[in-house]
Amino acid sequence: MGCFSFFFRRSADPPTSRFSEFEDELSEVQNLKLYTYKELRCATDDFSPANKIGEGGFGPVYRGRLRHGKDAAIKVLSAESRQGAREFLTEIKVISDIEHENLAKLCGCCVEGNHRILVYDYLENNSLAQTLLGNGHSSLEFSWRTRSKICIGIARGLAFLHEEVRPHIVHRDIKASNILLDKDLTPKISDFGLAKLIPANMTHVSTRVAGTIGYLAPEYAIRGQLTRRADVYSFGVLLVEIVSGRCNTNSLLPIEEQFILERTWDLYERNELIELIDAELNGDFDVEEACKYLKIGLLCTQDNPKLRPVMSTVVKMLSGEMEIDEGKITKPGLISDFMDLKVRSTPNKTANHDPKKNIFNTTTTSSGSDNAEHSLLTSNNTSQSTMTFTDVWDRTN
Repeated sequence: MGCFSFFFRRSADPPTSRFSEFEDELSEVQNLKLYTYKELRCATDDFSPANKIGEGGFGPVYRGRLRHGKDAAIKVLSAESRQGAREFLTEIKVISDIEHENLAKLCGCCVEGNHRILVYDYLENNSLAQTLLGNGHSSLEFSWRTRSKICIGIARGLAFLHEEVRPHIVHRDIKASNILLDKDLTPKISDFGLAKLIPANMTHVSTRVAGTIGYLAPEYAIRGQLTRRADVYSFGVLLVEIVSGRCNTNSLLPIEEQFILERTWDLYERNELIELIDAELNGDFDVEEACKYLKIGLLCTQDNPKLRPVMSTVVKMLSGEMEIDEGKITKPGLISDFMDLKVRSTPNKTANHDPKKNIFNTTTTSSGSDNAEHSLLTSNNTSQSTMTFTDVWDRTN
């Protein structure tokens, strides 16, 4: 009998508890520690604002000290969101039984009454979005060696999810704010609330699109067709961000430099990729290797998903075990190609542009039943808008 079944039998919560409808699903989860709400209140000093380390799409994240002195990141999901409950279950079911050096470790959860709380290992150095891409607000130094280690670590984590786990796991929201860093700056992929499982006998799944502008693969954004290659595209964007030290979209730059993939492709065609490498490195980097990483980013973001390499191949190319065939590099799917899309705010959500927090759900038609929206285990607030892909949809159907 699963620990969740035992928990619910003993619970004094009324049958109308918001989690009663998910009892069967929770009973399938094994080997996960259950925390009481009282324990987590004590750990966070009654969820004190002083202990708040982030704000996700579905609630705040706190630093807490558990019994025996262990620090934890405590992710509290809003009780008002039904979709938040679904993401909560997804996150538990996806990562409770898998473990990898480059995946954030889920320690346990609380499902007491209306409370939905996830407990993760605390990672001392926040996220790549807050540190490397955080406009100089971090004291951390990202040498070329450190950046290379981070790139390879993320790639290994994705290769594990895509190729070693059964059924395969597509993360769907690979981006800088979902890459957390431990005390040694080892990267950990976090936030599996949008993850999808793809059985080995399926080429893709059709689903409602959810994710972050700038990281979304074109075929996924337009048609809702999700494969592992969508994560590969997102990783390619992230790879270019890490090498360049800038986020993928910046409206403050000249128009020809605002979109990082467009800029990368332009410099590649002119054989001037070195111009994109982060000036903060002060010339202390391997030029050939840094340019190679940018070329791998282009391979990963090609418009045709079938041309993108699988993540195990990406790991080999990044680590030098495999050479890059530059003849296979074709033009990437560029975010600027989609800028004629109509953006409209929903009645309850205001579309505030921020190049680091441009998060959305789309109204593209699909045969999937996924209604999950975006959630974060980060220290960024989120802004959400609904995007209608009418123009592109009409041109591709």
